[in-house]
Amino acid sequence: MELESGSTNRQSRLKLYKSTLILAYQSFGVVYGDLSTSPIYVYTSTFSGRLRLHEDDDEILGVLSLVFWTLTLIPLCKYIVFVLGADDNGEGGTFALYSLLCRRAKLGLLHPSHSTDDDISSQDSCQLIKETRASSLLKEFFDKHHSSRVVLLLIVILGTSMVIADGILTPSMSGYAVLITCLILVGLFALQHIGTHRVGFLFAPIILLWLLSISGVGIYNIIQWNPRVVSALSPYYVYKLFKLTGKDGWTSLGGIVLCITGAEAMFADLGHFSQLSIRIAFTAIIYPSLILAYMGEAAYLSKHKEDLQRSFYRAIPEVVFWPVFIIATLATVVASQAVISATFSIISQCWALKCFPRVKIIHTSNQMHGQIYIPEVNWMLMVFCLLVVIGFRDTDMIANAYGLTVVIVMFVTTCLMFLVIVMVWKRNILAAFIFVTVFGFVELLYLSSCLAKVAKGGWIPLIFSLIVLSVMYIWHYGTLQKQSFESHNRTSLDMLLSLGPNVGINRVRGIGLIYTNVLSGIPPMFSHFVTSFPAFHQVLIFVTFQFLTTPRVSANQRFIVSRIGPAEFRLYRCIVRFGYKDARKDSYAFETDLIETVRVFLQHESDDGDARDSVSEMPVNQHESDCLRDDVSMRAENGSGAGLTRCKRVRFCGVDNSKELEDLEDAREAGLAYMMGNTCVLARETSSFVKKFAINIVYGFLRRNCRSPSTALGVPHTSLIEVGMAYRV
Repeated sequence: MELESGSTNRQSRLKLYKSTLILAYQSFGVVYGDLSTSPIYVYTSTFSGRLRLHEDDDEILGVLSLVFWTLTLIPLCKYIVFVLGADDNGEGGTFALYSLLCRRAKLGLLHPSHSTDDDISSQDSCQLIKETRASSLLKEFFDKHHSSRVVLLLIVILGTSMVIADGILTPSMSGYAVLITCLILVGLFALQHIGTHRVGFLFAPIILLWLLSISGVGIYNIIQWNPRVVSALSPYYVYKLFKLTGKDGWTSLGGIVLCITGAEAMFADLGHFSQLSIRIAFTAIIYPSLILAYMGEAAYLSKHKEDLQRSFYRAIPEVVFWPVFIIATLATVVASQAVISATFSIISQCWALKCFPRVKIIHTSNQMHGQIYIPEVNWMLMVFCLLVVIGFRDTDMIANAYGLTVVIVMFVTTCLMFLVIVMVWKRNILAAFIFVTVFGFVELLYLSSCLAKVAKGGWIPLIFSLIVLSVMYIWHYGTLQKQSFESHNRTSLDMLLSLGPNVGINRVRGIGLIYTNVLSGIPPMFSHFVTSFPAFHQVLIFVTFQFLTTPRVSANQRFIVSRIGPAEFRLYRCIVRFGYKDARKDSYAFETDLIETVRVFLQHESDDGDARDSVSEMPVNQHESDCLRDDVSMRAENGSGAGLTRCKRVRFCGVDNSKELEDLEDAREAGLAYMMGNTCVLARETSSFVKKFAINIVYGFLRRNCRSPSTALGVPHTSLIEVGMAYRV
């Protein structure tokens, strides 16, 4: 037995090592393309401004030293060591940090505070960590000042919009002729539908060849031209650079910051891979290759100062120039993949947290749930990229905008990490201050230099991010207003139960599914509908979807089934919970699971029940139903819905649900009818012009043009009944 156990453990470890190495290999083609190609334009961009007046060896070595310490502090220390550890159950990015704060510190505007997700939240080990005085004070501050939550959301959306802007600007940095660049972009975006894992395998050899080339050229240049550049690893040369150049050195920081473009993608693309695979790839290959490339280029420049404006390609030995040039051309194409994949991940998180209109999310891998493709976002990105390439042909102008987006995203991540360290990890506030002081100081220094170039291209991402920020916040605000109206104006289930014989068993044959966002009670749109039509379906099920702020919900926590009222009413509630990375099933598979869930619920009641007024919650094993693919939790609910707030173990006996099971099967054979709300949110007549514009025009336009709930859920049009209502908010 011990030998078999040891063999099994060894096989599982080997499988883990193999999958990690495969993911690390794929990450080269997805995560690191942008970061790896930065040596092409860093020195050129840095010396394109006033720093061209300072071309001595000390200035060149000072720039190298600044590049080395920037790469060491930001990608290596900040992201690889710290930020990757702040993942949200495997997901990364700005919204993943916000999701952590919403779920564990309750800092969101929309609280997922229903008891139905308490069991998921309780599994977080961080929930068991004792509150510190600093975390308690911060929570008290956010609870007391509601505006602080709004500011936090706006900061998060700002960072998110900058990542999307980065996804538009990165493909435009190739520097080819306009026509060639446009053709390359169309081909790149056309490849996205094949999935991250296939794109990774396709592009990874290109980046590995590229890294091998630039590190080999770097070693050659160091030995051939100036081995003394190794001394530039000392931070003393950074001090010497600013002492010699003064303000000119500060303005050059906008070019040096380009050496860390793509660093944020390591965190944003985390859902497509894993922490260990990204760390292995960066520390073992990416980091040393980049350092050697920058050192080799500085060694060449120290002896060929006349080549500063085209230093990278001039530093390539003539004998290998054309092979390296071809690989460089291919690598610049791959560079865009990191932010494109990151944009897909972030948009899906925004959608789940109700900050983005409904879009179609396609999961492209059965092994990695975070590998997704969003067609609408993909083609919109392509259109915007083409507009930037055609409209702004000056690569220096695009580089200025590019640097600003990069540093703003990084600074937003640093600010959110402060809250995560204190309120989620419950660490000493001094550790959080040290984190913010060290990394925030470096990022603010770069940010100040980039802001000085707003008029020279930096305004491009600012305008775009302002538009995206406005759209995302208006959508979030409109969604909150709609849900708030429905929650405060819902009708008690007691009204439905008081109809007595009208909701009895003499109904139209079949199953009626009412989709509602209200957990207890009936939304106002259905109140009149329910009371006006006495002949309901034979079985009526209220279905509520909960999209939680956790990436995935395990199978045994997916469904919660409840009974509403007496057994003869044939009324049930089913709460279906999804994380923002869970794949949705098609309509037929979902309705099959749903009905089988109710059937298994009735079987458990029949086998184990003795007190209908008590609340039961028990898992159903998968072998109990051939058709049921998910485990189920079940609860009995009284008319007011209060049963959802209390759960206790009870033992049942002597309950015969055979007639209910027969009615359920009979209704299932008769067919299903879907009832959904189609609400319209409008501003009040007394509202300000700004609110009317935001709600009536912007939110209304988004609501009419995004995917409808019925389309997103795959509901058959011929079986759908939509109930419309206009809300004045």
